[in-house]
Amino acid sequence: MTGAALLGLALQLVQAAPVVPPADTPAAPAIRSPIDWEALPPLPYRRTPRPTPQMTAFVLAEMKRTGCPQPIPVAGNAQLRVDVAVLIGDDHVVRATIPRAIRCPTVEQYAAGLVVSYARGNLVPRFVNAGSWYRAVLLFDWVA
Repeated sequence: MTGAALLGLALQLVQAAPVVPPADTPAAPAIRSPIDWEALPPLPYRRTPRPTPQMTAFVLAEMKRTGCPQPIPVAGNAQLRVDVAVLIGDDHVVRATIPRAIRCPTVEQYAAGLVVSYARGNLVPRFVNAGSWYRAVLLFDWVA
C-alpha cells in the first residue's frame, strides 16, 4: 500500500479510537488508530461469509502458539472479533486491507487475507463505491 493511500484513509476517517488492552493484562501505552472503525460502512457482501471450524481451529492454535491474549469466555464459549478496513477499487475489487490491532499479528494478517477471499465475486456492486473504505467483521467462536 502506498503512502498516499494510507494518507487518504487517514483523511477519510473522522476520529481516532483508542485501543484498550483487556483488563487481565498489564496496561500498555495507549495507541491511537487513525481509523474510526464505527464510522466505516459494512462491506456489502451478497452472502455473508462465516469462518469454518478449520479456520477457527487455526486461529485458536495460532493464539496459543504465539501467546496472544485470549478472549474471556462467556457461558463456556469464547469469541474473537477481528475488524478489517477494506479499500475497494474502481473495478469493485479489494485493493487494500488493514486489520484492527488485537495484539495478535498472525491472526490479524490471516483475517485480512480471509476478507480478500470472501469479497472475491461476493460484493453487491450497486452498494460499493470505488475508492471507498468499508469495514469487514470476522467472528471466530469456540467452546472454551
